[in-house]
Amino acid sequence: MLRLFALIVFLLPTFANAQTYPVYGDVYINDLANIITDEDEAIIHQQLEALFKDHGIEATVLTIDSRKTYGNSPSIESFATGLFNKWGIGNAERNDGILILIARNDREMRVELGTGYGSDFNFAAGDVIDQNFLPSFRNDKYSQGIRLGTAEVIRRIALPLAVGAQEPKDAKKNWDFGMIGFIALFVSFFGLAFRRRIGDFFARMRSCPNCGRKGLHRNREIMNSASTTSSGSGILTTTCEYCDYRREQNYTIPRRSSSRSSSRSSFGGGSSSGGGASGRW
Repeated sequence: MLRLFALIVFLLPTFANAQTYPVYGDVYINDLANIITDEDEAIIHQQLEALFKDHGIEATVLTIDSRKTYGNSPSIESFATGLFNKWGIGNAERNDGILILIARNDREMRVELGTGYGSDFNFAAGDVIDQNFLPSFRNDKYSQGIRLGTAEVIRRIALPLAVGAQEPKDAKKNWDFGMIGFIALFVSFFGLAFRRRIGDFFARMRSCPNCGRKGLHRNREIMNSASTTSSGSGILTTTCEYCDYRREQNYTIPRRSSSRSSSRSSFGGGSSSGGGASGRW
């Protein structure tokens, strides 16, 4: 009995620090740290969903407060690789999955790549982290950094692999198809991301109903954020910089949907051997 008690005491720290991983509720975005705005989440989700529908590549974004919440992992690299394989991100035969992991309180992130990516993609992942994610993160603009960085991961890593995976005899055709697809995606994402700014620009070109001069400004204030169960609301205020004209309008924020009309509910069983890159800020 004494030996059994000693064994339990010896193993107790091991059980306490056993490695666990978060459970995903969506195959595209799991913002557990709550650092992505509703608007950016919609943009990122659309990008990742289009990537899968057009090219069959599974890429997913996960934000957490700290990896320490899930056990005593020795590094962000080992945690990301274990999580990637636990979830099974990517096609099981091509192993072309991508995990974008951000641990806010640890101030570190990782772009983990499936085994189907060559070593050249590790360099591209590191460059994308340095140039697109970290500058925003250092200014606490996490949502912006994730939106910009995810778009670059798709452009510089996912799409080149998708085009290169086609049959060699159709290389020219596939390159054209890939570029056309990317341009179409870019135009779509640009329109979604900047539709409000475009609307604000044209508002400035309209004449003020009160003084007739051009100089209207629009400002939005969110009163109730949208959730997965109910829509939100806000107030759109239009003012003139030359007179006291002021107009307030209520607007509705569409309800958030965890599924975003996607039929995918699980990953394809892909694996990673530790390829990718990490960043810290």
